[in-house]
Amino acid sequence: MPTTSIDSPENSKLRRLSFILKACVFATGCAAIVTEYTLATLASYLLGDSILQWTIVISLMLFSMGLGSRYSRKYEARLLDRFVLIEFGLSFLCTFSAMFCFWISAYTIHFGLVVYGIACMIGFMTGLEIPLITRINQTYESLRKNISSVMEYDYYGGLLGGALFAFVLLPFCGLTYTPVIIGSLNLVVASLIIWQFPDRLERPRILNIQFVILLLVSGMAFAVAKPIVLYGEQHKYKDKIVYQEQTRYQKIVVTQWKDDFWLFINGSTQFSTYDEERYHEPLVHPVMGLIEERNDILLLGGGDGLAAREILKYSGVESLTVVDLDPAMTRLAQQDKIFLNINQGSLNDPRVGVINQDAYQFIKESGDLYDAIIIDLPDPKSVSLSLLYSLGFYKMVEKHLKPFGAMVTQSTSPLYSPEAFLCIKQTMQAAGFSILPYQNSVPSMGQWGWQLGVRQKAMSTDLLKQKLTMSKFSDIETRFFNQDAMISMVHFGKGLFEKEGEIEPNTQFNHNILKYYRQGSWDLY
Repeated sequence: MPTTSIDSPENSKLRRLSFILKACVFATGCAAIVTEYTLATLASYLLGDSILQWTIVISLMLFSMGLGSRYSRKYEARLLDRFVLIEFGLSFLCTFSAMFCFWISAYTIHFGLVVYGIACMIGFMTGLEIPLITRINQTYESLRKNISSVMEYDYYGGLLGGALFAFVLLPFCGLTYTPVIIGSLNLVVASLIIWQFPDRLERPRILNIQFVILLLVSGMAFAVAKPIVLYGEQHKYKDKIVYQEQTRYQKIVVTQWKDDFWLFINGSTQFSTYDEERYHEPLVHPVMGLIEERNDILLLGGGDGLAAREILKYSGVESLTVVDLDPAMTRLAQQDKIFLNINQGSLNDPRVGVINQDAYQFIKESGDLYDAIIIDLPDPKSVSLSLLYSLGFYKMVEKHLKPFGAMVTQSTSPLYSPEAFLCIKQTMQAAGFSILPYQNSVPSMGQWGWQLGVRQKAMSTDLLKQKLTMSKFSDIETRFFNQDAMISMVHFGKGLFEKEGEIEPNTQFNHNILKYYRQGSWDLY
């Protein structure tokens, strides 16, 4: 290699070519991390249990990358040609990964194997990239600089990819278009090699033809991605999808059957207008009927506005603070005609303040006190959600209650997950509450439960039960809830509370509720 002058034309060309290779490494590093996150999110959405799916998908991809890296040693010649072909393959796989998974989910219950298979294929091909680029770049840089610079640019690309996925691609492009965009990025990398290294390619003409074909295929993918994903989505739900949105935090889907609507978040039923009063009225009216003063109410979750609708039926409410993580959910509740008709415009009431923040952080940072705290949050399916059912969380809730305040939380199903239901009860008791558990049958959701709590020094469990079962609840307009309903809901029969002694409270360091929840009979749900 000529080294007579650092500014010689040959050295300048070598630096330029080396820089292009590093730019390719940066782009592939970005594409690789986004692909990993996309497939993990896709698996979580289609299969549930986000922690398990992220663990499996990321582990499979890393293992496959190791296999690909090992296999790369078999390539001894035509390294640039092979690298371009790998980018072509990754472009095709990434582009159609989500579309194929959604489509196949309409025809088989074993589509999880398809997701894992695609993850392994993409991981294997990604593992081929770095070794090949490193060997190609050794022509232009010394070994010491070559290894460090290739890995450096790959890691930098990974950082950018992670930020793009979290803040741009998933919220704005969703699982529909993010894979197509990443597939296009791999195609851009291939085009850089083809156009900047034509004299170093052995079959440039064939590669150019393949590039043009894939370019047309990518353009077609943008056109057909949404219909294909919608087709697969529609088969996942019984009824017609009338709205769907992938936000930064969750997948929101609304379906319609005749005059009724269903809201799903990440595939789980949140409510049905067919029977939602059987959930929201028991959530709100026992605690609101118990307390004497109702000036300041805090609602954690409930971004759909249905619980807020029930709370605002009490004329004494001066302030209702609604804390919901996802601004897209509260925006729907405030603007969408379907939701406005269901929640009666509750979140637009001048007494209501909407805060889009994590409930745990809000409770931790807030200094306000409330007459009642109503918790309408998703089931404890993940570590982050488990925190909202932890001993530390309930202790913070207790500190935010006024002297004679009360709280209530949805507590998953005592039928399908009795251990998780009891774990919530045990945890609230450990936080200093007297607890009244109760349940109701909600046809669209199954048997569902709640736990109402007051400070132990303010009222005993027996007195709490007596006061609620003797309350008339006749001064509030409801569709389902009354005194008879309250009396029936506090009775469970045999077989549930006998297990209570075996249940441990849930803490932020020992997420027992996750274990109990996953042991539930959700396959019958």
